[in-house]
Amino acid sequence: MQTFRHLSATDAAFLYLETPEMPMHVASLFILDPPPEFSGDFYEVLKAHLAKRIHISPIFQRRVETMPFDITVPVWVDCVPDLDYHVRHVILPKPGTLDQVKAYVARLHSSLLDRSRPLWEIYLFEGLESGEYAVYSKVHHSALDGQGSIEMVKALLDITPVPREVRASRHRLDRDMHFGVAEMIQAALANGLHQAVRTVKIVPPALRNAVSYLRSLRQEAKEAPEATGNRSWRRFFAPRTPLNVTITNQRVFGTLSLPLAEVKAIGKSVDATINDMVMAICAGGLRRYLKETATLPKEPLVGLMPMSLRDKGDDEMTNLVSGLPVSLHTNVPDPLKRMSAIRESLASVKRGFGHFKDVMTNDFPFLGMPWILSALVSFYGRARLAESLPSVGNVAVSNVMGPAMPLYYAGARVKCYYPISIVTHGCALNITVVSYNGSIDFGFVACRRAMPDMKDFVEDMRAAYEDLKEAIDRHLRKAAETQAAETRAVAAAAGKAGKSIAGAARTPDPVAPRKGNGKAAATKKPGPAPRKRAAVQVAPAPLSSPPVAPGTTAALPRPSSSSRRRPGTRAAAAG
Repeated sequence: MQTFRHLSATDAAFLYLETPEMPMHVASLFILDPPPEFSGDFYEVLKAHLAKRIHISPIFQRRVETMPFDITVPVWVDCVPDLDYHVRHVILPKPGTLDQVKAYVARLHSSLLDRSRPLWEIYLFEGLESGEYAVYSKVHHSALDGQGSIEMVKALLDITPVPREVRASRHRLDRDMHFGVAEMIQAALANGLHQAVRTVKIVPPALRNAVSYLRSLRQEAKEAPEATGNRSWRRFFAPRTPLNVTITNQRVFGTLSLPLAEVKAIGKSVDATINDMVMAICAGGLRRYLKETATLPKEPLVGLMPMSLRDKGDDEMTNLVSGLPVSLHTNVPDPLKRMSAIRESLASVKRGFGHFKDVMTNDFPFLGMPWILSALVSFYGRARLAESLPSVGNVAVSNVMGPAMPLYYAGARVKCYYPISIVTHGCALNITVVSYNGSIDFGFVACRRAMPDMKDFVEDMRAAYEDLKEAIDRHLRKAAETQAAETRAVAAAAGKAGKSIAGAARTPDPVAPRKGNGKAAATKKPGPAPRKRAAVQVAPAPLSSPPVAPGTTAALPRPSSSSRRRPGTRAAAAG
């Protein structure tokens, strides 16, 4: 019997959650410098390059085959892709700006992929006034997650201008594979039984971890009584904003690039990671954007942050990820205090994630789920329930570490690498970030109806970064000035004490010798030698804070009482 490669339950869910309003594909936009002195047809060069590489990554040569009656997860079927269909060519009209490319990409990102073919498409844009190329690639989320897309990029791109030689595939396909109904049903039932057995095995450790997690939450509640009572439900639901609505199938797309070295150095000066900086910038941008339209809620926004379940070195093309809610503390006006609070929230979320990571799985019993999921998501959208039911998050924020060196696509140097992800009913904005070759590239995608002014939001994000830089600079200067003043005070106190000791040493003995002739004085028995005075050591007063010099680390300000130190966390020292 033919061996079937079933999709995992998580992979299949992206297929059955997809609707015309919610396409479930992820994408990237590469901006390329043409090869030096190149005058040929780059479209043909790109197709030839892909023809030599597509066998490296399995997603290019397989399509989805659904089970009879959609009773359970589909299977992957090997097939021969038609490159003339999958690789497309777009010539931009004059003037050929990057804004034109973004508008075109937004339209392409709105359309569904053809499920009768391999679930990917690549578009080459030419006609940019700068002479650059742009390549838009989209792949269905059922085939890979964010980290998997990085592995796909490594397979297609090179680290030198001259493409590396790749050994041809030994597995040749002459036609698509098809299977009989009986053997597919048999394989579906066997796979369902395997999923059930795996699920049963992880139930006991999952229950133990759940008990441990609830105990930690109870301990946190004891230490922060203000978070209990009527406000306890707020840690599970996000406040209502204009971004938490039922979406249409139309998209807008924006980009932003920040220097990685600068962001890293600024964060390091206050003991913050790159992820802390990214989350703080996103929180600041959202606060500015919603405040300008008087729609900023009093309660903090909640970001949905994917967490990878991959082991180190795992490059499997599948979805191994879980989403966790993180408070963005948009109710805190000061950018530095906001970042400190976000860091505490991230630490708390990661502690909770640690309780369940080992028992999380991307595969579980899926028998009958295709019908249920499709019906539920269709009803959710048509009934516009996103505008009446509570949401667990306001915005999706994902940060992926990309290649640190320059890459080349068919000999053309990649200048920028902008990621593009998914928006859903109730979460109309997605922010995805990839670090690449000394730059942090942001990709923003949103429902056009929920966020028609994407350019304004991009500028708000840029302004939020500048606000955070200024707040950190003020904090460092204030810390340095305070330290300098304390050092001067200690030095002055030590100098004053030294003068007192020296003055006491020069003062004559109050007991004067008796008057008499020299003879009597000469024959007089000498008295005992005068006792030596002990040297007085004056210890300088202890400093109230450690020295802070330019280029050194200053601790973040302590967060407010609502985010007190939890057991096992690293508390921020007072600035």
